[in-house]
Amino acid sequence: MTKARGKRHHKERHRFARVGWLRAAVLGANDGIVSTSSLVLGVAASKASSTAVAAAGVAGMVAGAISMAAGEYVSVQSQADTEEADLAIERRELAADREAEHVELAKIYQARGLEPALARQVADQLMAHDALGAHARDELGIVEAQRARPLLAAAASAGTFAVGAVVPVALALLVPRSALSPAIVGSALVTLAILGALAAKAGGARLLPGAARVTVWGALAMALTYAAGALFGAAV
Repeated sequence: MTKARGKRHHKERHRFARVGWLRAAVLGANDGIVSTSSLVLGVAASKASSTAVAAAGVAGMVAGAISMAAGEYVSVQSQADTEEADLAIERRELAADREAEHVELAKIYQARGLEPALARQVADQLMAHDALGAHARDELGIVEAQRARPLLAAAASAGTFAVGAVVPVALALLVPRSALSPAIVGSALVTLAILGALAAKAGGARLLPGAARVTVWGALAMALTYAAGALFGAAV
């Protein structure tokens, strides 16, 4: 039994690696549901025709997906540009004075708790293996698994937004005008609650608070947009 236990590998499953994609997926889908549902509700409340309501939903889905993709791309590309600029500086410093960079790396390890001699030894081995990678990771905090990927971020944001917007758009196209508003509200709140609970579960948090906070903010957005549409319709 002891021998078998000795061969067993200890694997820890941390959730931090999920933060990047989880954030993008939740943000995109949540925005797709809330913004598109709110748009459809607002247009419907203004007493617009069924055709206008459906057209607004489709236009909102397309425009929102493109907007999410563009915004995410610009944001993540700025991060990527900063990373590349820092790495370029580090390459020049390594080429100009490798010994000073070695001392700098050793001091980082020493500050983290290693004895000076061991810190120098670790710096020796890591710089011999991959000097730029060691400085990128331990001096700049740039980890390959978390590097900025603009195109991937843009595609993920656009895709999840479109997925979130599918339900309100489908309802706007298929549900009779008289039943559209309650159908939009009900489906959006249920979908938001499920999304919030799934995001909380994936992140290791409690399901109920995760579902509640997403649902409450979505309900508030839809209520305010509906009120704005109703006021506009009354004015017209």
